[in-house]
Amino acid sequence: MDHSQAPILRALQAYHDGGQLPFTPPGHKQGRGVDPRVSAVLGEAVFRSDVLAVGGLDDREASGGILERAQQLMADAVGAGQTFFSTCGSSLSVKAAMLSVAGPREKLLIGRDAHKSVVAGLILSGICPVWVEPQWDEDLHLAHPPSPRWHASATSAGNR
Repeated sequence: MDHSQAPILRALQAYHDGGQLPFTPPGHKQGRGVDPRVSAVLGEAVFRSDVLAVGGLDDREASGGILERAQQLMADAVGAGQTFFSTCGSSLSVKAAMLSVAGPREKLLIGRDAHKSVVAGLILSGICPVWVEPQWDEDLHLAHPPSPRWHASATSAGNR
């Protein structure tokens, strides 16, 4: 697979080259509608590519295969069978990942140091958490996920 391809970047460049002014969100219109005080601090470039996946950029209904091709390239690059891109932020991705492995009333191991999006995902999905303590690394000053040894000790302690 040719990993020098960048389907989304190519489509975005074509979108910009076409000079489109969409009548869709976001309201800043690639920076044209931004408050001048915001532009003075952030610059206009930050808004230029904040566009919906429409108008030649690909979407669910009028697919030009751009997103599909980009996801295939990513899957190949990381050795996965399939990848999905999320455009709704990491919290949505966390919830989607949780729901892909457990459903209502099923158990899922969750670290006590989990992000609040995980807790929100538990509430929304009805998944039952099995709370585990992270392993603190004194040398690196960070937490690691539980080890297989934790599972053995938790099982014998009845924490299932």
